[in-house]
Amino acid sequence: MDPAIRLLRDLVAINSVNPTLVPGAPGEQEIAAAVAAAMRGFGLDVSVEAVAPGRPNVVGVLEGRGKGRTLMFCGHTDTVGVAGMRDPFVPTERDGRLYGRGAQDMKGGVAAMIAAAGAIAEKGLAAGRLVVAAVVDEEHSSIGADALVKNWHADGAVVTEPTDLAIAVGHKGFAWVAVEVMGKAAHGSRPAEGQDAILRLGRVLARLEALDTAIQARPPHPLMGAGSLHASLIEGGRELSSYPDRASLQMERRTLPGEPESTALHEVRDILSALTREDPTFCASASAMFSRPAYEVPAAHELPQTLAASLSHVSHTPAIVGASFWTDAAVLGHAGIPSVLFGPGGAGLHSTEEYVSVQDVLVCRDALVELVARFCAAG
Repeated sequence: MDPAIRLLRDLVAINSVNPTLVPGAPGEQEIAAAVAAAMRGFGLDVSVEAVAPGRPNVVGVLEGRGKGRTLMFCGHTDTVGVAGMRDPFVPTERDGRLYGRGAQDMKGGVAAMIAAAGAIAEKGLAAGRLVVAAVVDEEHSSIGADALVKNWHADGAVVTEPTDLAIAVGHKGFAWVAVEVMGKAAHGSRPAEGQDAILRLGRVLARLEALDTAIQARPPHPLMGAGSLHASLIEGGRELSSYPDRASLQMERRTLPGEPESTALHEVRDILSALTREDPTFCASASAMFSRPAYEVPAAHELPQTLAASLSHVSHTPAIVGASFWTDAAVLGHAGIPSVLFGPGGAGLHSTEEYVSVQDVLVCRDALVELVARFCAAG
């Protein structure tokens, strides 16, 4: 069995469900130990860096024989939950696909980048420096990537998220906003005394739907398309026979490069202000919950162009694309490390049947090996 696929099977067999998403889940401690052992076995200088209790980043370093640039490979070791899955930690291979939780998102990419480092270490790195980082918590709030960029820097980075072997030069950001609408509690038989907070929240929802339509009608980004928003969670009321005195909404806005993280909060507050002007009895508030910015590196930048040449050398000419989902590339990029996404294909991210293409893992590894030779020696 190819060492990259053997490593992938070992990683999929480890339960590394994010404990912030699923309380009581084990997190990344066990998989970090496996990653560290694999890196050490390939000859890398490895450090294990605690980010939170039981949640360590693993960083391996390979020094070249001569001066050159530093390239970083980065991937996350946590996964989402496994509800509804049968045998999620039993790696099963059929029809050229390897199934299991995290196989595509993103243990396939992690295995490819570590195996690439191993292949480079076996031959020796001619020049420059390779940093291989396996980080925690990308599936929630990316505390691993935040910690990584405080201590590590590079001249470029490849985040091996699944891209079907395309090169993604950027992706959308997101913002979560909480809205609370106030009403007035009263018995259901006394409408003159009550104010229905849920119906009033309906006014907000109608304006948000109109805003989403307007956002998606704007000229799209050439690679990432249009921004968007959706209502995610809604709650209100206490009992059937009472007017609800409050109703709450949690929503998400997907943002494009150039849109500030505060865009969503300002949009919602403008809606609430307009509703209050129309009806002075309307009372509502909005607050920011969490946000991450969009990110983009120019398609003409040396990093994606060199990666494209590397992939063409070992397999095929890739597409240059934008990704719709947020990744740790934004953390690296906004910390001053030009970053792209490049990883194997598959299907089933966050679903009950997830798989990665075995051949794509090998092609990804080989392209990364070629990229290091070209990128690190330059400069």
